[in-house]
Amino acid sequence: MSEVKLFGAWFSPYVKRVEMALNLKGVEYEYIEEDLKNKSPLFLQYNPITKLVPVLVHNGKPIFESTVILEYIDETWEGPSIFPKDPYDRAMSRFWAKFVEDKCSDPLWKACWAAGEEREKAKKEAEEALKILENEIKGKKFFGGDNIGLVDYVANYIAFWIPLLQDVVGFHILTQDKFPNIWKWCYELCNDSFVKKNLPEKEKVSSGLKRAVETGSLY
Repeated sequence: MSEVKLFGAWFSPYVKRVEMALNLKGVEYEYIEEDLKNKSPLFLQYNPITKLVPVLVHNGKPIFESTVILEYIDETWEGPSIFPKDPYDRAMSRFWAKFVEDKCSDPLWKACWAAGEEREKAKKEAEEALKILENEIKGKKFFGGDNIGLVDYVANYIAFWIPLLQDVVGFHILTQDKFPNIWKWCYELCNDSFVKKNLPEKEKVSSGLKRAVETGSLY
């Protein structure tokens, strides 16, 4: 039997992507909660390069970066697909996943955390990226079509974490009025029976984000 370990942090959307993928495939694994202020020697042994979660360890071999891990999981274990089978659709999924990571993630987080000119700059970048996603998700239930796929997993922080953070800081970029298609997708994703049971408790995440705002650190 193969041995699978996942090093993570409970509040991380990047870790949750991987947990969902493992659970989707029915993979048995050991979850190890990592203290990111005081990283364990075992964790640093497996990931001395980026020193970030998540880290998946399969038969003693570590894999880093959540999107890379998702592809590894999809190719290694049988079960529902995360990536499309068609080569073109697969390539486009990779493109949109990268777009969500490169163009949406940093501006959205910065717009909520920063202030002044830095916030305004991040807000503008975030809104420009969200407009593109708004058009891409139009007429679809999920980015993967009728079924949840790679882009939906990668964009999970937009659906769950960003709305909670917006409420905590009192600064809203992603709203139903501005982005109705994304808003509908957020609802569909977070209320999907499989996704819902794999998300952390809203109250716990909100409390963690409030502490993070007060202390200036997520850790």
